[in-house]
Amino acid sequence: MATGSKQVLTQTQKQMQILSPQQLQLMRLVEMPVIELEHEVRSELYDNPALEEDREVPAEEAGEREGNEVGDDEMDYNPQDDYLDQDDIPDYQLRTRNRSRDEQFVEIPYSDATSFYDTLKQQVSEQDLSDEQKMLVEYLIGSLSSDGFLSRPLADIQNDLAIYNDTDVSMTQLEEALQVLQTFDPAGIGARDLQECLLLQIRRHKQAAGNDRLCDLEELVVEKHFDDFKNRNWGRIRQQTGMSEEEYAKVFDELTHLNPRPGAAMGENMDKNFQHIVPDFIVETDDNGNISLQLNDRNVPALRIEPGYARQMEKLTKGKDKLTKADKEAVAFYKEKINAAQNFISNVRQRKETLLKTMWAIIHFQRPYFLEGDESLLKPMTLKDVANLTGLEISTISRVNNSKYVQTNFGIFPLKHFFGDKVVNDEGEEIATREIKHILQEMIQQEDKANPYSDQQLTELMNQKGYPLKRRTITKYRQQLNIPVARLRK
Repeated sequence: MATGSKQVLTQTQKQMQILSPQQLQLMRLVEMPVIELEHEVRSELYDNPALEEDREVPAEEAGEREGNEVGDDEMDYNPQDDYLDQDDIPDYQLRTRNRSRDEQFVEIPYSDATSFYDTLKQQVSEQDLSDEQKMLVEYLIGSLSSDGFLSRPLADIQNDLAIYNDTDVSMTQLEEALQVLQTFDPAGIGARDLQECLLLQIRRHKQAAGNDRLCDLEELVVEKHFDDFKNRNWGRIRQQTGMSEEEYAKVFDELTHLNPRPGAAMGENMDKNFQHIVPDFIVETDDNGNISLQLNDRNVPALRIEPGYARQMEKLTKGKDKLTKADKEAVAFYKEKINAAQNFISNVRQRKETLLKTMWAIIHFQRPYFLEGDESLLKPMTLKDVANLTGLEISTISRVNNSKYVQTNFGIFPLKHFFGDKVVNDEGEEIATREIKHILQEMIQQEDKANPYSDQQLTELMNQKGYPLKRRTITKYRQQLNIPVARLRK
């Protein structure tokens, strides 16, 4: 008996979200840094005759901050309080508020003199490097803080190169590029922390001086007794190193003359560097604990509907019954362009609100850092934390976080700098992973180089300190710090 398959038709219900063109445009605008936004707005002005620049908005107001300063007594955060309702913005204009016209907008400095970046880039050209090596060194230069430190982990820079530059490089290549950068003047440039900065200066001087006992002692103090050095425990250092009183006096004098901020040695343009980076936000703090925020969109034109288009549209639609075919086509054309202009203006406004809302949430979480500039004050913060505070989607926060920079009193940083995972210690306290990495790095720096710790031993030591981490986590953090395995550290 022949058998055959039976086809059955079933109906299922499935919920899917289909984004409108306007929503897709908004998502794209939110992800754009300010330079790309300016190009996008000017391109839209060129393509859509129904859109025009609103020149009635004074140039000095174009990039001003919407909202109020945040002081010590203003921590009840409500993001919605900082923004106008859509109905309060007339004629589809992008206007700003809460600032007197007499107030002067602080320009981001730009200098015609040789900048911090250009000075270092000039030294790149003096090296015998391949094109790829030059690119990597220049990328590292662009990641330096205004003090000359490389505060971002090489693993993050490796990811950025892969995502934004479509360039795959190994950690070994990045480490070699960093070693090249650390040979540049002034000594200490490219250090990842203060200890490395001082060691680079000592070793540069040691190389020039040859076999010098004082240089050896300086290196010993900074490399092996850095905690005591930071805390000025000179009696303990003398006892452990066996220095004579005369040696102690000379070493103390040399160490106190090292430069903890090598970037500052490159002239008055400390805050005029990064000419290739235009910050999207400007955060300023004062001595009274107030924090102010500005969105740096002063070069983005204010927009409105072109009045002639609106009048022509109104004129044509008055006599709907008498419209010819050509008139109806003209009405359809005008309507399409005006709707596109309205949607674009609305999306640019929503982008502004979204960015400000997100940055205020970051300031709320990281307020101690923005007041002091001490990276140890950065708290654990994830995209989800900011999303919960702002009421925005995590994907939206991720888009804001992508390729955006903020100018602070302490330098220019990518927004990613303020995000970090957390670990809960034995006492139930939340510890930022950057602090865990710092502890791990110090532990490895202080190990016996003849018998370095394995990852399992590091895990046990961290657990003893109250940080319940697994070995694979320690391995991941060690790799992110670009620290080789134990057998290669001998």
